[in-house]
Amino acid sequence: MSNSNPAGKIWDAIILGGGAAGLMAAITAAKRGKQVLVLDHSKKPAEKIRISGGGRCNFTNLDIKPKNYLSDNPRFCISALKRYTQNDFIKWVESHHIRYHEKTLGQLFCNDSAQQIIDMLLGELRAHGGELRLHSQIKQVLREGELYSVASSSGMELARAVVVATGGKSIPKIGATSFGYDLAKQFGINVLPTRAALVPFTFSEQQKLWSVPLSGVAVDAIVKIGKTAFREGLLFTHRGLSGPSILQISSYWQEGVPVTIDLAPDVNILEELKKAREEHPKQDISNALGHILPKKLAKAIAARDGLSGHMATQSDKILRKAEENIHRWQIVPMGTEGYRTAEVTIGGIDTKELSSKTMEANNVPGLYFIGEVVDVTGHLGGYNFQWAWSSGYAVGMAL
Repeated sequence: MSNSNPAGKIWDAIILGGGAAGLMAAITAAKRGKQVLVLDHSKKPAEKIRISGGGRCNFTNLDIKPKNYLSDNPRFCISALKRYTQNDFIKWVESHHIRYHEKTLGQLFCNDSAQQIIDMLLGELRAHGGELRLHSQIKQVLREGELYSVASSSGMELARAVVVATGGKSIPKIGATSFGYDLAKQFGINVLPTRAALVPFTFSEQQKLWSVPLSGVAVDAIVKIGKTAFREGLLFTHRGLSGPSILQISSYWQEGVPVTIDLAPDVNILEELKKAREEHPKQDISNALGHILPKKLAKAIAARDGLSGHMATQSDKILRKAEENIHRWQIVPMGTEGYRTAEVTIGGIDTKELSSKTMEANNVPGLYFIGEVVDVTGHLGGYNFQWAWSSGYAVGMAL
């Protein structure tokens, strides 16, 4: 083994993945005097940061709580989130004079560019002596005695610890792979089934006949599965439904499960339609609905549900049917757009296999897993980046 590493250097840690979690782990460890090497197969580091939030990076949320995360073990995230909070990251951002704003629901975005967050991370890594190597395809990771050997396209390296921060399967066009899961399995670590999350729904061809003409129409909506509900924007697309409310509920959706949607949360539809019947008896019902919903959507709902004729001819039963179909529209999506457009991956490394304090594998000393590769998935709105910062910090302090 010594011949494969002529320089004889032994890193304190080799971090696989130069995204948010990996860079955070490397910086935290480097600040403590550890010798760390970050390897990433991409041409550029932190691509997910760069494209997030429309290029402005929704880097955290003012209201981070464990309830905002999905996991087979919902308590696993508590320790890391408490030790490195959103306020800690905000202070760091402010110390670099990066201007930011709250967009909605506690979501914080850079005023200018996501590149500022990347530059902050890379600058801190360099300043504290950490090393980043890009274009480094990992070929093999072996544990030999007390050390790990990591063979990559940029050479063979030895380390006392390996940190897996390779992310999930979401957005393969920026380099996402199943590498982290495969490596876990190599070391006998359980991996829970994965699926795309924070992802648009797709419709069947039959459903599209009605929905495609509505592409581009947006409404404020409450979207529910069981007792879980989100109120945010909903957008009709040429494939199905998107928008923040849909992305949020998609994390809870399983194939064949119905989704209930309220397309006009603040409006008493029955009351408004009765009023229209009384005040404008000659008005067509689709036009009356057009005062409550976007006109294109109102006409589509009227056509779909066979609502036609003057308001004067509409019985209370018909009006109640219209109310039901607007406040409690139930759909069963055909599927989702999958990892291609999913913001995150649900499932992954079983948290029962890891220490919640250090992220180290319980049965494989010196092997750590952080970020999206772990079975901890946040809601939309900066929660997943905060998990990256918090879990990365936990590892950085443990190395």
